[in-house]
Amino acid sequence: MELNEFIKNVADQFEDTDCDQITASTKFQELEEYSSLIALSIIAMVDEEYDVSLKGNDLRNSQTIEDLFNIVKNRKV
Repeated sequence: MELNEFIKNVADQFEDTDCDQITASTKFQELEEYSSLIALSIIAMVDEEYDVSLKGNDLRNSQTIEDLFNIVKNRKV
């Protein structure tokens, strides 16, 4: 599992945000487009792509995309 691939997959959930604006250190909850629908899209993408179940608390407790990546990576093992 690669961080850059994970970032791209998360960035794909944001339709109106430029992908170049999204990096490992992006505080995704602070993006203007972020909403509960985007959160559900991220949860679904992680389940489909990585076979890992995220919960709402995982998103709420994560500051950056890299924080999310680390949760998924640790559960993937």
